[in-house]
Amino acid sequence: MEQRWTWLPALIVATPYVLWAGFRSNAWGDTGAYRMMFMNAVASLNEMPEYVANQNKDKGFAVLVVLFKTFISHSDIIFFLVIATIQILAVISVYRKYSCDYLFSFFLFIASADYLSWMHNGIRQFIAVALIFACLPLLEKKKYIPVVIVVLMVSVIHASALVFLPFIFMVNGKPWNKRTLIFIVAVVVAIMFLDRFTGIITNVMENSQYSSEVNQFVNDSGVSLPRVLFYSIPALLSLVFKKRIERENNLLINICVNLSVVTVGFYVIGYFTSGLLAGRVPIFFSLSNYILLPYIIKTVFTEQSARMMKLGFILVYLVYFYYQVFVTWGL
Repeated sequence: MEQRWTWLPALIVATPYVLWAGFRSNAWGDTGAYRMMFMNAVASLNEMPEYVANQNKDKGFAVLVVLFKTFISHSDIIFFLVIATIQILAVISVYRKYSCDYLFSFFLFIASADYLSWMHNGIRQFIAVALIFACLPLLEKKKYIPVVIVVLMVSVIHASALVFLPFIFMVNGKPWNKRTLIFIVAVVVAIMFLDRFTGIITNVMENSQYSSEVNQFVNDSGVSLPRVLFYSIPALLSLVFKKRIERENNLLINICVNLSVVTVGFYVIGYFTSGLLAGRVPIFFSLSNYILLPYIIKTVFTEQSARMMKLGFILVYLVYFYYQVFVTWGL
């Protein structure tokens, strides 16, 4: 019988990363922009309607900022600490419940650079991502309506959350099921008709709250090939060991497999189009990789082979972390 981590040790492992995110400087990512937004936000319910009306996009986040400053604190550090706490609690609640190796799952989350990329950078989007990820137990039980409600609610914080809606009904069922295969076919078709596809996306963006980012999308070089290959590892392993996973018929793992397939699909689109647009979508699906990979290692391999595979993946993820942080980002 598998032993799951209790909350106390799980929190002890995660707390340093909450503190790091809360006390970080402006040296990396969008932190400076978020700090400036917070400092310039009003701290009065009377002023809130006008302030929110003047925000160009994702007005729900602006409402949260004003409410925070009005009722909690004017400190930007406390603001970042609270956001980081919400995000990390949502993530570890799922890993603690479902991962067969919580510490390994949490390591993968950090070493993949997802932690730095999102909890230190795209925090507004990651609020939506983390809260949707926390709905995984509901998705497993096929309680679709609550999940839809959560997605619609967090979409006012970051509109990209709406991309998750159709996949709520696709990822349940057998691993690599027909619905996910149809998605793969759709990805191939989108790439074959790339010019038309990017034209449609551009037209949609020009008439949306992201109209200011159209030029970035058009001129962006796309997701790097190493990143695409790296995030494809769990999906490829699930395909190789598909029959074994089907025999086990773990409903949650089946969902993780299909989410992993969707992750790869969006990264492939991002490779051929835009890392700034399509490349930011996979995070809604890829957090499940860190449940899937430990499961495959433990289930498919013998005990000795599993230890070697785990060590191998630790080294792979550390190399990728170095590549992403020091080579790609130049930190």
